[in-house]
Amino acid sequence: MTTSDNVAGKSSDLINWLVARGLEGLPKEELLDGYCNRLVDLGVPLMRFHAAQSTLHPVYGGTGYSWYQGKGGEHQKFEYTEEPSDHWRASPLYAVLNEGLSVVHERLVDQNEPSKYPLLNELREHGATEYYATGVSFNTPTHIGAATTNKVVSGVLLSWTSNAPEGFHEDDLALINAAMPHLGLALKAASDARISKDLMRVYLGRDAGRRVLSGEIRRGSLQQIDAVILNFDLEDFTSLSEELPGNALIDMLNDYLAVAVHSVHQNDGNILKFMGDGLIAMFDVGEIDADARAALAAVADLQEGMANLNARREADGLPVSNFTLALHAGEILYGNIGSESRLDFTVIGPTVNQTARIAGMHRALGQRILISDDVAKAAQPCASADLISVGRYMLRGVAEPKELFTVYQPAE
Repeated sequence: MTTSDNVAGKSSDLINWLVARGLEGLPKEELLDGYCNRLVDLGVPLMRFHAAQSTLHPVYGGTGYSWYQGKGGEHQKFEYTEEPSDHWRASPLYAVLNEGLSVVHERLVDQNEPSKYPLLNELREHGATEYYATGVSFNTPTHIGAATTNKVVSGVLLSWTSNAPEGFHEDDLALINAAMPHLGLALKAASDARISKDLMRVYLGRDAGRRVLSGEIRRGSLQQIDAVILNFDLEDFTSLSEELPGNALIDMLNDYLAVAVHSVHQNDGNILKFMGDGLIAMFDVGEIDADARAALAAVADLQEGMANLNARREADGLPVSNFTLALHAGEILYGNIGSESRLDFTVIGPTVNQTARIAGMHRALGQRILISDDVAKAAQPCASADLISVGRYMLRGVAEPKELFTVYQPAE
């Protein structure tokens, strides 16, 4: 068998494996771990492999995966920044992406002078003998670098490092390059799936995003469930919005909503909708008694979180606000409503309407936190010491009076 036949046979095996795993939708970490192990099994002297990709995420600008000989791989997340860090600017992958290079290829064993890339000098100190980096664009044409553009909308940057005495053999690089487009395609499939899950979770909520991706996308597909509804609003935000400049207002709103969201998520609730300076959340963790206890735990966390946030903002000389909150429990309809061209995954029904009615009584009753008797009864006996009745009231559109409670807060 000739050398070219040997490379063709190895690349065919690797390509077939990549295509099959891509069609399976194998997660990125498993895909790359399997790829690296197969390169080693095919005789490639691989010391280190690294893949870096941009991503669509409100916090992270990119992700990375690094595999090391004898250690396996690890996943990395890189926070989004307006300007690239000095560390990233000094990277050979940055050069491939932004300096018109199709590859960075250095034989470290032959170099007497340090590399201009600090990473390569570090790798050489750990026994590296050769470094090869390039990229695959998910747009056309195939390769990142001089043949394309300095700004790539979507793609993956890749590097391979050897610690063999002579570095990579010519056949090793031929195998890597032959399988590279297929590796890029498999990574694109894995990345698109992860981005879809991340965006669905961020914009629709954890539960609604999961349901939409699982196929619950038909208009009118609704599920009747028992749950606790939480209605949260900031106090006096309208007057603050008239006094504060736009950026300060948005920063303030994000500060407070972040505390509310954390409190809900920390107790297994789901954010259903943001509405200006407030939000609606749902607790559906099991039976209604478990839902009620989870919601009340979120209220306790929210009180502590808001007090800490206000203390920090006051110390920084920033305006502060407080909040109002209503909890009610009962049957809700949870699913898709809207038109064929624009759907919303949300909750509707009398329980949701009654929660809004309860929320409208904060000012009249002089209480920031109002909890219906349905929640109070469901949470018994755990909540009996913390909930204080504020009376029975008729709610608009409700036939029977509702007893409302607030949370007891001892004087400091």
